[in-house]
Amino acid sequence: MSIATKGNTALLEEAVAFLTQMYAELQLSQDERHRRIQHITKEIQEEGFYLHTQGELEYGAKVAWRNSNRCIGRLFWQSLHVMDRRHVSTPDEGYQALLEHIEYATNGGKIRPTITILGMDYPNHTGLRIVNDQLIRYGGYETKDGITGDPISIDLTKKAQSLGWRSKRTAFDILPLMLESADQTVHCYDWPKEAILEVPLTHPTLEWFEELGLRWYAVPIVSNMRLEIGGISYHAAPFNGWYMGTEIGARNLADPFRYHLLPVIAKRMGLATDSNTTLWKDKALVELNLAVLHSYKEAGVSIVDHHTAAQQFMQFERKEQEQGRSITGDWTWLIPPMSPAATPIFHESYDPTWNKPNFFYRNDES
Repeated sequence: MSIATKGNTALLEEAVAFLTQMYAELQLSQDERHRRIQHITKEIQEEGFYLHTQGELEYGAKVAWRNSNRCIGRLFWQSLHVMDRRHVSTPDEGYQALLEHIEYATNGGKIRPTITILGMDYPNHTGLRIVNDQLIRYGGYETKDGITGDPISIDLTKKAQSLGWRSKRTAFDILPLMLESADQTVHCYDWPKEAILEVPLTHPTLEWFEELGLRWYAVPIVSNMRLEIGGISYHAAPFNGWYMGTEIGARNLADPFRYHLLPVIAKRMGLATDSNTTLWKDKALVELNLAVLHSYKEAGVSIVDHHTAAQQFMQFERKEQEQGRSITGDWTWLIPPMSPAATPIFHESYDPTWNKPNFFYRNDES
């Protein structure tokens, strides 16, 4: 929730809870914790908010990933690189900070988990807002013959066009960055072409696959969630890991309400699609996902298959248990969208409690 709507008492309670956890986990001085709480108490009483130290920000962001119930990739939470850009106040500065994020995270294909934290809200001040759901995403266009591009992006594409953005109207046009300033003016910025790494999709055995002209971007940078640490919310805090193959091959390119490619691939494979009992969707889905994994590997871009990701999550579980921490998770999100019963997560159950620090969708102010 935004700082301006959180009472001082509730804010202080959450701050104390966060600091108590942090100082205990990091085995820091309890005398220092006491002094820090005294300082924060004064800040909250006088200003209605408090400022995190660099150490608190880094620890809080990492633990927010560790607590993310829907993420299967939490084994690597400690590797998150935190880019503190709280000094950023203008849209131009925000654009430069997020461009730096893309360049650092992309790393020539060796993807680095990264979060950039822009200016926070506080009483009588609203920080920047990122309009995009992800920093990098393809546009979508309604035409007389149907939809070109990503249907999920139609509204965002129209928004960009209303701001003067023009494109070639292909199936894979990179949308511009849109930042909303405190006065609710939206500013639009094109990404430099060389900053966005994309992967052309080919198949290891189906030579015709390349003719489909498919591709996908290398880094999934989520930008429609707020980071909450000790009662303080950062509404512009985009973060990334690397893709699990099924996110692209079983969802983005396969879902009927996204690129809907299974019928296209099944036809090229010569599969009988007149009956579900032929399992043509399953066969096409496997080949599409194989193409994604093959292509990213060939391009030297980090990606993980869903079986390995599930095994890594089980490692995460064991490590957390060794530290005496309980595991929380949303089973419906943790199981992969392809062959879930073939992964160990499918046969587990998880406590759905949302612990803090954590990431919450922008419209969820609970």
